[in-house]
Amino acid sequence: MSAPAPSADDMKQWLKAVAEHEDRGAFGRLFQYFAPRIASFMERGGLNAAEAEEISQETMVAVWRKAALYDPAQAGVSTWVFTIARNLRVDLARKASRTSAGVAAMRELPMRLEASVEDTALASERDARVRSAMATLSPEQATVLRLSFFAEKPHAEIAKELSLPLGTVKSRTRLAMAKIRAILERDQ
Repeated sequence: MSAPAPSADDMKQWLKAVAEHEDRGAFGRLFQYFAPRIASFMERGGLNAAEAEEISQETMVAVWRKAALYDPAQAGVSTWVFTIARNLRVDLARKASRTSAGVAAMRELPMRLEASVEDTALASERDARVRSAMATLSPEQATVLRLSFFAEKPHAEIAKELSLPLGTVKSRTRLAMAKIRAILERDQ
């Protein structure tokens, strides 16, 4: 038999504890209640299980980070949490749309069979700069980045392969990319 659903007051208290004290226990209760419901809602909305889980995880990370922004006068906790999830879902759809538009545009470009000497030199220089920047990453960040970009594995698969939480994989990827970007921009 499952536990009874928490009351609206319980959820407000938990969110307040997260906002004011970074209370992990309260966050755990929020996570336990909302994460499966968000994932289920997203799957019913047409996402596959991995995408739904990713949105669920990202939503709960946002809840942890933005707990202090919650205003009970504006909405209930459930409404606030599901609004975050919906916004992340919209962002995912926009990203997919941009990606597919970019792929379609690439198909329309004329094929160049030979790269110019200049193109080859620039590509070689860029590759060397990226390799140099990659060498500055921690082993954990480098591993996640290699699996994500070079092996083209989705975050959920990397998390499973490395026995890490999905949020950790995403954080390492984001931090590694920010570090590489900063190094490459500095060296330009």
